[in-house]
Amino acid sequence: MKLICAPMATLSHEPFRRSVEKFGGCDEYYTEMINASSLLNMGPFEKYYLLNGPVPEKIVWQLTGWDAEKMAAAVPVVLEGGGIGVDINMGCSAPQIFKTGAGIAWMTKPLSETEKCISLVKKEIEKCSAQQGKEFRLSVKCRLGAENFTEQSFFDFTDMLAANGVTQIALHPRTMKEKYRGLPKYDWAEKLARRYENRIKVVVNGAVENSATADFVKSKVPHAAGIMVARAAAVKPWIFREISSTESFTVDRQQLALDFVEDVRNYQPAEFYKTRIQRFFGYYCQQFAFGHYFQSQLQNYKSLEDTVEKINDYFTKQPDEKILSVNKPL
Repeated sequence: MKLICAPMATLSHEPFRRSVEKFGGCDEYYTEMINASSLLNMGPFEKYYLLNGPVPEKIVWQLTGWDAEKMAAAVPVVLEGGGIGVDINMGCSAPQIFKTGAGIAWMTKPLSETEKCISLVKKEIEKCSAQQGKEFRLSVKCRLGAENFTEQSFFDFTDMLAANGVTQIALHPRTMKEKYRGLPKYDWAEKLARRYENRIKVVVNGAVENSATADFVKSKVPHAAGIMVARAAAVKPWIFREISSTESFTVDRQQLALDFVEDVRNYQPAEFYKTRIQRFFGYYCQQFAFGHYFQSQLQNYKSLEDTVEKINDYFTKQPDEKILSVNKPL
């Protein structure tokens, strides 16, 4: 199965990818949601959403928005950066996204309206493929739908995607309001994978936190083409190696944290420093013995220099936590 890093707002950017890639990385990196309308206006910060390092060939550009024409118009802009292709976010259930008509709102609109968006985006992808001499993929990330979804409504939606050239579906098998309560409904991901076996690749997203939970998901969705990992990759940027490798390895957790801060300095605008630091370390600090204290220190952002001082101070006080041994069973 492929291992895929999920799209996460204020997190799935180049500094984060560099942290993950230090350990061998994964097969695909979805970008954070790129708002099509904002991208077309090309404000002062949009260029940072188009950074494709350190592995441009693994990038999947995720677009979001409510206007089908603008979504299509954004395709050639992102595909100038190459990568695997374009993903349309039709699963984000955050209220501020849903209310605009974006994200999971596409699953609640008349099917014909959503089909128009998919069709227009697919046509632009085909144009870019012809121009660049490379076949770009169209994929969709979605959920099961609203709380009143039915098997009929869900498969009507996915059949429409299949009929319009979508070749990969990343399914977070929860409804719009379920958020992260309880286990995802993995049986729906398996149904989806079996329905399109040998035609469309199905990636399952949700509740993968380590190699044991990854194995559990594989057992529940054996026909999936891949597993998508989200927040756990920020807690442990080495998680993909943990899942895939048969060999033990060590992690210098202090150096990884310091390298992340330096990459934020090098690949993000100063206006983004605070949110990038707070978002990443809000997860990364969870693994430590005094993680709550460490997290609160870094959430109180003052500057990158102050962040470096706080990181070094923590590991000076807790030297045993600097090096982590990830042991694989013999």
